[in-house]
Amino acid sequence: MTRLYFGTDGIRGTVGQAPITPDFVLRLAHAVGRVLRQSESRPTVLIGKDTRISGYMLESALESGFNSAGVDVVLLGPLPTPGVAYLTRAQRASLGVVISASHNAFQDNGIKFFSAQGAKLPDSWEQDVEAALQEAPVWVDSASLGKARRLDDAAGRYIEFCKSTFANELTLKGLRIVVDAAHGAAYHIAPKVFHELGAEVIAMGCAPDGLNINHEVGATHPEALVRSVRANQADLGIALDGDADRLQMVDATGRLYNGDELLYLLALDRLERGLPVPGVVGTLMTNMAVELALREKGIDFVRAKVGDRYVLEQLEQKGWQLGGEGSGHLLALDRHTTGDGLISALQVLQACVRGQRTLPQWFSQLRLFPQTLINVRLRPDQKWQQNTVLKAEIAEAEQALAGAGRVLIRASGTEPLLRVMVEARDEAVASRWASRLAEAARSA
Repeated sequence: MTRLYFGTDGIRGTVGQAPITPDFVLRLAHAVGRVLRQSESRPTVLIGKDTRISGYMLESALESGFNSAGVDVVLLGPLPTPGVAYLTRAQRASLGVVISASHNAFQDNGIKFFSAQGAKLPDSWEQDVEAALQEAPVWVDSASLGKARRLDDAAGRYIEFCKSTFANELTLKGLRIVVDAAHGAAYHIAPKVFHELGAEVIAMGCAPDGLNINHEVGATHPEALVRSVRANQADLGIALDGDADRLQMVDATGRLYNGDELLYLLALDRLERGLPVPGVVGTLMTNMAVELALREKGIDFVRAKVGDRYVLEQLEQKGWQLGGEGSGHLLALDRHTTGDGLISALQVLQACVRGQRTLPQWFSQLRLFPQTLINVRLRPDQKWQQNTVLKAEIAEAEQALAGAGRVLIRASGTEPLLRVMVEARDEAVASRWASRLAEAARSA
């Protein structure tokens, strides 16, 4: 069954345009409620959100839709996506719901779901929901309507959970850290986590107004963090995105470290501590240098499709713990059921403190291959796979780069973009081929 609404990370779009409208979101919650009641007579769902102004409207629609299907609702208020996943499991709820468009601008929003175990739900569940959306609503009688309440200490519970993943015998005392929460869901949480573990915290991106989420701050705009780390002579910088499931880090010199490098550090730290690291899952976009470096240390490496849900699927299939993406989605399944920017940052800091090594020292033996990524905007009806000019250019590029690089062309799962990536040992070669391929893609 082809999914009409669900993408790689829930349902997302521009607010006020289908499907991100209050009437559809009400129908969606009602359909989800009906699916839940097939296996549970009185389900309870948790609803968290980021700081977008549209979150109020969509939260009300979700609440009404669930209540109309006989589902109780617990409202968490602004909370990181991984915080919702944690509390869904801790509260023994039937489902967790997040209102967020992650790293997108405030004009967008979305809805994503977590299972009772705090994990991403399978495609089959999404197909059941889409099937229910095609059916006429069936309102429960008045006596069976769901109720709603607020969990006032949701943020505090999640803060304690994050801190619990940091070794008790270690402290962040003596470290000055700039923490950028992207004016998003972790604005009232991230600074407290690092401060309560002993760090001197300089907070930025922690003043949301409903319209400034991800605007020139956060993991998608790390240049702001780089400037702040240098200006404040900080030891480290930590940047999250709007829903705090992505992480980028900066060292004292202002050098930026992406998810590929941080994933390598997490694996190396565990290996040096004598912990088993049978394998690591990356994606089609993971830098080739990371794969080669891990294999040299006897760690297997596999690539999943782009999207943290696909990384998670591979980890679960293989029984491994570590995976992630260059964008900063990092998974450590012995710490959390889903990607968590705060917990990932704590794992990196823990490695630095325990090993008494700075970030540059951890990466002394890793040199990433240059990658050039160009986003080409697609028209809604554009069939890029049928572009014969692009096909010919891809074939020529792959032949020229054989053994010394890679070509990856893929459509974004969340935006109308074609992502053109070329990786090569030589930066000029990668840039030249990426430009040629992007131009061919635009020729359609």
